[in-house]
Order: sequence, then structure tokens, then C-alpha cells
Amino acid sequence: MGEKWRKAKAGKYDTSSGKLVRKGEFCPDPRCGPGVFLAVHADRVSCGRCGYTKGEDEIPEPSMSQEEE
Repeated sequence: MGEKWRKAKAGKYDTSSGKLVRKGEFCPDPRCGPGVFLAVHADRVSCGRCGYTKGEDEIPEPSMSQEEE
């Protein structure tokens, strides 16, 4: 794996505030759980590990957590 993959994984995290913050959405399936990011496609999000898929019409709008307010 080359530089391309190293940059792709680094984009899923943010450390600007001094803490590690995960930016991607995790797989809700209990077989995967936290730590397994969902792949974002044009019309769906999917898990490459267990096969979980959520279509475009099912993706909820991102909500602000209490920490972000």
C-alpha cells in the first residue's frame, strides 16, 4: 500500500484539537461496531466487512451533538 492509502486513512481522523476525533460513520452491525468505517458511495454507504448497506434515501441528515453546539 502506497502513499495514496496512507492519506485516505488519515482523512478519517481529526487531531487539530489535541484529541483524536473520528470523522467517519461506523458500521451499526454488532459484528463490526466502532472502528469499522462505512464506505461512502454516490448513492449509498456500505460496510466492506459484513455487507451492511444503507441507501441514499435512508441516510439521515447529520445532527449536531451537544459538544459541537
